[in-house]
Amino acid sequence: MSDFNSSTAIPKAEEHFYLPLEIIENLGRIELLSKRHPVNVLIAGKQGCGKSTMVKQFAARNNRPLATFQIGILSEPGQLFGEHRLKDGETFYQQFLFPQALQTPGCVIHLEEINRPEHPKALNMLFSVLAEDRQVWLDELGSIKVADGVVFLATLNEGEEFVGTEMLDAALRDRFYVTLLDYLPMDVETDVIHLKTGIDKADALTIVNIANQLRGNTQEPMVVSTRHTLMIGEMVAVGASIRDAFINSLQVSRDILESILLSLHFELGAKNGGKGTTYQIY
Repeated sequence: MSDFNSSTAIPKAEEHFYLPLEIIENLGRIELLSKRHPVNVLIAGKQGCGKSTMVKQFAARNNRPLATFQIGILSEPGQLFGEHRLKDGETFYQQFLFPQALQTPGCVIHLEEINRPEHPKALNMLFSVLAEDRQVWLDELGSIKVADGVVFLATLNEGEEFVGTEMLDAALRDRFYVTLLDYLPMDVETDVIHLKTGIDKADALTIVNIANQLRGNTQEPMVVSTRHTLMIGEMVAVGASIRDAFINSLQVSRDILESILLSLHFELGAKNGGKGTTYQIY
């Protein structure tokens, strides 16, 4: 099994990762609260807006080990902890890494896509470790108590467009502080694409302008995540045209794309979204 106390389990900080200043300040409060008792934080937002990276960045900046668990694979209660298996005709209980992470002081436990289990009751065992007493009993393992300083960071996408997700149980959601993450404003997203991919800032701005036009298209709106705009920037960095990079990265109609490119000849840089909220590198 992995040793969550080893230095190799502490992730490397991401370069050029921007967050609103108010979220950065709140993450600082979460770090302080975790020194009193384990803390639960739910990070909700659109796909590809940096939720998982924010979890990784929190662990890296605070020198904490990170353990990530895919909730989408759970089909029955208790499956995070382990399961019964058969070997040489004998049944035995195979303990998974989750109990070890729970008992590692200061561990950041990422519950990825917490509203996407195969069966809703698969989350039942989480109630005990997220509750005030922070412990759970399993016949196979005995009593498991959450270690000091553990921070649970759960991420989710919500909405009709996300196939396979469920509305998070209200009693479970009530155990979390909530952080809402959105896409970056235009100027910040432009800087991120420019800094991460190395393309010209003018090309980065064009990519963001096109993405925003697609996001706001009233007839055929598209979800164009920051992850997607970075992928498009990477394609441009290795020689693709912006037009070809969009066509090969998104399922976008060529007619719509050509119309947007034509309109941007007149509108490029016309407006800069996101004013009023301060962003800085976290």
